[in-house]
Amino acid sequence: LDMWSVRAVVGRSITGQHLSQWALGSQQVVAVATAAFAVQYRRCPGNNNSARLVCGYTTSATHGGVVSPSTTRVGWIGTGVMGASMCGHILDAGYRVTAYNRTASKTAGVKAKGAQVVASPIAVAKQSDVIFSIVGMPHDVRDVILGPEGVLAGCKPGDIIVDMTTSEPKLAEEIHQRAKDKGVLALDAPVSGGDIGAREARLAIMVGGDSEALDRVKPLLQLMGKNIQHMGRASAGQSTKMVNQILIASTMISMVEGLMYAHKAGLDLATVIQAVGSGAAGSWSINNYGPRIIKRNFDPGFFIDHFVKDLGIAIAEADRMGLTLPGLATARGMYQTLQKQGHGQKGIHALTLYFENLNNHTMA
Repeated sequence: LDMWSVRAVVGRSITGQHLSQWALGSQQVVAVATAAFAVQYRRCPGNNNSARLVCGYTTSATHGGVVSPSTTRVGWIGTGVMGASMCGHILDAGYRVTAYNRTASKTAGVKAKGAQVVASPIAVAKQSDVIFSIVGMPHDVRDVILGPEGVLAGCKPGDIIVDMTTSEPKLAEEIHQRAKDKGVLALDAPVSGGDIGAREARLAIMVGGDSEALDRVKPLLQLMGKNIQHMGRASAGQSTKMVNQILIASTMISMVEGLMYAHKAGLDLATVIQAVGSGAAGSWSINNYGPRIIKRNFDPGFFIDHFVKDLGIAIAEADRMGLTLPGLATARGMYQTLQKQGHGQKGIHALTLYFENLNNHTMA
């Protein structure tokens, strides 16, 4: 991975602002400009290229242009804690969206905004030019993209698949190759910023894959986040997200330990956060999760179950590289304990409960 790009994408994300100040030195500025253009078209029934060309209807995504609300149909798979907000921003920008979620009731919000809800990933692909997915686990990614009723089965040449799930780098490479074999472009573009970043369109987006595909879908990504970095080849986005998760793992431990110490010392936690949050110890986690901990609000911005999955991927990748990362292994062990105690559907800041049990002291 290009280390400047890693610093640029994770330094302003959930990991904390100070990585960008000292970890890799001076700042890199990347300017990307795209030319505006207009496409005249009329609607035509059918999903195959020949029918659309005969009728005179073409899409910018299919034919190499930058996406726009008037020429591009968007597909969305996964309307959970983060996906619903991300899809909502695309709808708010005027795009036609076809959506699918395994639990159909979770599509109610995007349906109310105008999305057409369908019964399968393949149905999404057949009605879309650019298809996004953000689901739970790598096996979910494989199912919704590569399965017999998956996205790729319904894609036509020129379509673009953008998987925003945090998943396995090797799976991203497989998706890229199988899509390429069909004339379809694929990007791995995991995000960081949690539910807050998703709602406020402030996600950090780490992209692996062809720069051509990224340039074409960038207007859509910019509706979800402002820090968009092309990390390189297919799977480079997922590898960068592993960097992000490794950093978060140790950050969460130190944040909860610090708050535990402060509470035991008789300090007011809100005032402590104000005092340290803008200094050298400040981070996205202390400033966003700290207030939730004080309120005993452990609702998920990011599920413990999903975080354990991410840390497992990171450990497997580190093992493959011959790396020993004890901090990462320690954090995974703590979160696995919380899983066994039934807290897997809580947010990752519920690590508080692990330390409260360890110390027989509640921060309440």
